[in-house]
Order: sequence, then structure tokens, then C-alpha cells
Amino acid sequence: MGNARILNTYIHQLIETSTPEAPAWNIEKLRAGKPNTWNYIDGCMIKALLDLHGITGDDAYLDFADRFIDHFVREDGSIASYDPKAYNLDNVNAGKTLYQLYAITEKPKYRKAMDTIYSQLEGQPRTVEGSFWHKLIYPNQVWLDGLYMAQPFYMQYELSFRDGRGCPDSLHQFEVVRERMRDDRNGLYFHAYDASRESFWCDPVTGLSSCFWLRAEGWFAMALVDTWELMPASMSGERDILRRMFRELIDAMLPYQDGETGMWSQVINLPNIAPNYAETSGSAIFAYAIMKGVRLGVLPESYFEAGRRAFQGICDTKLGEEDGWLTLDGICLVAGLGNADHREGTFEYYMREPVVRNDAKGVAPLVLAYVEMLRRERGV
Repeated sequence: MGNARILNTYIHQLIETSTPEAPAWNIEKLRAGKPNTWNYIDGCMIKALLDLHGITGDDAYLDFADRFIDHFVREDGSIASYDPKAYNLDNVNAGKTLYQLYAITEKPKYRKAMDTIYSQLEGQPRTVEGSFWHKLIYPNQVWLDGLYMAQPFYMQYELSFRDGRGCPDSLHQFEVVRERMRDDRNGLYFHAYDASRESFWCDPVTGLSSCFWLRAEGWFAMALVDTWELMPASMSGERDILRRMFRELIDAMLPYQDGETGMWSQVINLPNIAPNYAETSGSAIFAYAIMKGVRLGVLPESYFEAGRRAFQGICDTKLGEEDGWLTLDGICLVAGLGNADHREGTFEYYMREPVVRNDAKGVAPLVLAYVEMLRRERGV
């Protein structure tokens, strides 16, 4: 693979310049000048490094990931800077790394930390439909992001430690999102939904935000395929539901894929409206999700080329070198709805959020897509 050398160099540069206190890929923390905390951004990156270790066997990735997570997890299973009762679904995401690390290292504290994170989901407030609130500070709100942050962890915990008792609940939350947040006209999903219809950013009738944001759509696609992967063959009916949802989402996305770069736009369905732009993180997420979906048999073989083109387009147009250092450009730093900044979720809002380099929200999914390319090459 032509990109292997440059990607390997780039990944090693990032981990060599990162510590748990100051990871080079967490641009939000670096800009804020605050100490690092347990967060979803680092969780994305550590999960990608663990998957990279799994396909390459390079212990440098495993050793770094173990040291990073070990820094936060205490012997009693509590996690430094993490409060389950903040009820923030973002904070569940890094918990996915605990399953892999515990299986390899057998550190008891990693097993205890899974219980700590699960305790949050036990008390997580819910909408009237039974969906987790995205955060305690966002009452009655469901964001696509939250499905990725929480549902794979939730499904894996239920299957590993509770005989699958909560699996129907997890599946129900996916079904609620499809029922409430999917636009039947184009098959895309709106970024967020307010079950109370009270937020300033939502439609007072539907409760929906107004745009189709690429990375949120990607989070949901990853939630579907990653959760599907965890489900045993005995859950064939449930798997069929997620398979159909995933396939129809990818089918809805493909008409918006750029013919030259293989990427998608920050606001998906308005690619020709200035100043919309090809966004790296969401495009990398879909590269990963599509190629993984093909590998698992969730998508037909013919879909693989769409994922490969997105991966190659990012490498060709967004991965570069400056002053001897490799950079990944074109990453939307953050986008959300509500709060003191009055994030209103309009097209103009998604255009004004900062575009940065080397943030893990773009780097991690590109690494995951790279892992899928390696799996393809090696037939595993």
C-alpha cells in the first residue's frame, strides 16, 4: 500500500510527542491550556492504536495505549477526572478500550473500571421514548454522536457480564433514532433531536435540528457497524435490523460522495454551496465504516471501492508535510448544539466552527480506515 510508510511515520510522530497529560492529538485541550482529563477524543485515538496493534503486532502501540489508560484508571476501578453522575455519554467512549486492554493485560482495575462506566448508563436520564440523554446538561436531547459514544460499550457489557439482558434496550435506542431523526426524503439523519421540543435550535413540531452534519452521520454509521460486530449469531433478528439501517444509511450517503476526492462535505447535502468544504474526520469515518461493513458482510463487496476512494482521497489531499512534520488537515474541531455559545445548528454555524490539523477526531478514524486496508491486503 503506497500510504503505509507515510501513515506509519505520522502515527509514530504523534505517539512520540504525546503523554496522558498532554496528547498531541487533542487540539481542544491544547487550545484551552487545561490539564487533560478522561475524554472521548483520547478514547477514539487509543482504540485506533489498539486496533492497529491487533493487525500489525507492533507492541509500541499496545504499550502506549496501556500506559495512557493506566494513567487514569485507579486500582479500585475509579477513573481520575471522570464522574459517572455527570451523565455525559461522551465519557463512555474511552471505556471501549478497557475490554481490549483487560483481555491482553488482565489488570483487575480495568475490569472494575468497566463497572464504573456501566454505573453511569444505569442512571443515565432518558427521553420519553427511552433513549439516553446525550448529557445531563442537555435535557431530553438525543445526538447522533451519543450512539457511537455509548452503545457499543453498552452492548458489549451486557453480552459479557449480564447475559445480554440489556441488549433489547440498546437495539431500541437505535430504532428510536431511525424513527425520530431520519429524513425519509433523502435517507440522511439530522444531527440532534429534542424530545421536549424546547431547545432554541430545534423545530417546534419535530424536535429536530436543521442540518445533516457529516461527522454526526459518521458517528452513527460507526455505532451501527461496531455494535453489529459485537452481536452473536444467536441475535440474528437484531443483527438484521442494524444491517438494514446501516445499508440504507450508506446508500443515502453515496450520492453525495465527491467524484474526484471520494470525500464528503461538512454539511452533507449542500456540497456546492460556499463555503462548504470537504471535511476530513467524517470522510475518514465513512471510509472506515464502509470498508469494515464489507469485511463483516454487512455490505456487499461492491461497496468497498467507495470506502477505499475516501481513504485514498484523504491521504492524497489532506495528509501532508510541513517543516519535517506530517500533518492531517481539514478537520472540523467541534460542532454541537446549544450552550452559552448559542450553537444554533444552521448551515452558517457548521461553516464557522474552526478547521484544524492533527485532531484525533480525524486522525483516529483515518487510522481505523488504514487498519481496514491492511486487513484487506492480508485477507484477515
